[in-house]
Amino acid sequence: MPHKILLIEDDASIIDMLTGYLTKEGYVIRSAGDGEDGLALFRNENFDLLVVDLMMPKLDGMEVIKRVRETSSVPILIMSAKDNDVDKAIGLGFGADDYIAKPFSLIEITARIKAAIRRATLYARRESGEQEKLESVVHLNGLTVDLDNYRVHRNGEEIKLTAKEAEILGLFLRNPNRVFTKAQIYGFIWNDDYLGDENVINVHIRRLREKIEQDPSEPRYLQTLWGIGYRWTVAE
Repeated sequence: MPHKILLIEDDASIIDMLTGYLTKEGYVIRSAGDGEDGLALFRNENFDLLVVDLMMPKLDGMEVIKRVRETSSVPILIMSAKDNDVDKAIGLGFGADDYIAKPFSLIEITARIKAAIRRATLYARRESGEQEKLESVVHLNGLTVDLDNYRVHRNGEEIKLTAKEAEILGLFLRNPNRVFTKAQIYGFIWNDDYLGDENVINVHIRRLREKIEQDPSEPRYLQTLWGIGYRWTVAE
């Protein structure tokens, strides 16, 4: 059965371009020209993925994502020409899974759509027991991370993380002192090849530090190895 995608975008030329191309790629496409119409379609039909522009009339993209996340974990790919909006949508818990900057190539957005749907399928299989589950609760440096429920506690006090932040933290806690490149982090967490865009990784690492480090500008645990990547250092 072909995957069904909802495009929420106020630029008719972009909608026409994406609809034509993605239909040829085998997807079923529905579209809306503003946030309110997009939400109405989402609530009345089932979709495998949403592509949401952040700057829209009536209801902006971040509000759309917030309302979708109240009831659904469907993959969401955001489009934006503004890095600060991307930062908010990904880093502040609105719930977007990935983003693509405008202007974009049709090949790139198709690759990101395929990757997002593939990740969602893998997660669904894991939840249904088709894949062996990794250890779901990790303890280190006073932190306890429950990856099944995306709950993190530090010395008994809960820290609010997004799902991706919890998964990244779990990756480091399972592999203390191991260095991960950005490409490796993307591969492990997003289950896809790294496309060279650093912003998604940078945003998540920065927000994670703000939540778990006493001084995010001088991180004690989640450290940067310039030109290489990141590692979780086990403090003595």
